Amino acid sequence: MVDLKGRLLALDFGSHRIGVAVSDPLGITARQLEAIRREGDRKDIEAILSLSREHGVETVLVGLPLLPDGNEGSQAVKARRFGEKIRELTGLPVALRDERFSTAQAERHLIESGVRREKRKEVRDSLAAALILQSALDARSRK
Repeated sequence: MVDLKGRLLALDFGSHRIGVAVSDPLGITARQLEAIRREGDRKDIEAILSLSREHGVETVLVGLPLLPDGNEGSQAVKARRFGEKIRELTGLPVALRDERFSTAQAERHLIESGVRREKRKEVRDSLAAALILQSALDARSRK
């Protein structure tokens, strides 16, 4: 288990985009960043490393899309492998966090906020990353 130290970068790993969010320097709030359009693992990880350096990130948090029963399906396996590649290629600690329903929650929030369908696609993944990150920050502050 990786200790969630310092400033965190959260990722909502998808097949077309990777949602991205970063914690504030005090580790209290999550802020969504522009999603990364997938271009292959190496380029995607270079973009993640660049964001990590730019924001002074100490730990990367990868959302793990578990099945409703808590088991890992194919998407969770892909997210776990991607997290391992990030750790290997960047040297940054990588933690995994259960993110069941975060994308659905983000979509619901955007619909309730009146965001048009075309715009929702652009921001949904990073909002999901922000929700994952905020839940981790809230859990960390309760310790």
